[in-house]
Amino acid sequence: MNRTELIGQIRNKRSYLCVGLDTDFDRIPKFLQSRPDAIVAFNKAIIDATKDYCVSYKINTAFYEAMGLKGWAAMEETVNYIPSTHLKIADAKRGDIGNTSAQYAKAFFETLAFDAITVAPYMGADSVQPFLEYKDKWTIVLGLTSNKGAKDFELQKTDGQYLYEKVLKTVSSWGTPENLMFVIGATQAEEFTNIRKILPDHFFLVPGVGAQGGSLSEISDKAMNSDCGLLVNASRAIIYAAENESFATEAAAIAQQYSTEMSQYFS
Repeated sequence: MNRTELIGQIRNKRSYLCVGLDTDFDRIPKFLQSRPDAIVAFNKAIIDATKDYCVSYKINTAFYEAMGLKGWAAMEETVNYIPSTHLKIADAKRGDIGNTSAQYAKAFFETLAFDAITVAPYMGADSVQPFLEYKDKWTIVLGLTSNKGAKDFELQKTDGQYLYEKVLKTVSSWGTPENLMFVIGATQAEEFTNIRKILPDHFFLVPGVGAQGGSLSEISDKAMNSDCGLLVNASRAIIYAAENESFATEAAAIAQQYSTEMSQYFS
């Protein structure tokens, strides 16, 4: 999915919601757990219930890798089920020497049908470049994350600037707003105005709304640009909205609430 297509979906739905499929077997409804396809059945129900309210799905690969071969199979079946109208993000946080990154890129962009992947930039340009070589695919680089540990490195200052600022400025020269996004955590809302000044045109993938307490209104006010420029992710707040037979209905209701609020921020 290219930038024009993504913006078109956002404007059509007046939503920039990304639903996170961080599916934990222990948290899915118990009536599904006895099924051999429990994870896939849960994911498909969530997708069917929320697809009208979101423009993207983010699969946190760790939840699937932890299950071994059957987890990879569930991830593949899930990503293939997501409609082509929705951006499919592999939240894998890869990044290694060039030859290894090339294999990661092949795994997620060719073997698996993802449109985008999250990448760690700290091994430098040659660890990110293999992902950027794919046409109409997105590399989503960790910028300023939502976890408490962000203060250990990302929010440390050297030469008068935070490390995350140097990362954003440097990495933005490796690609373009057509193939580069950045992960900016919703819990770092006080930095959004500054970050948008550094990156006026790029899309931000924003986790941390919902269970982590990030403010959708504050993020939207500080970080939306003329193309929206945001994909705001909610995972647990949506997919675990209920633990009984009504889980999909409840997930749809929460997704619709986010979508309705987002529609108010479009001019």
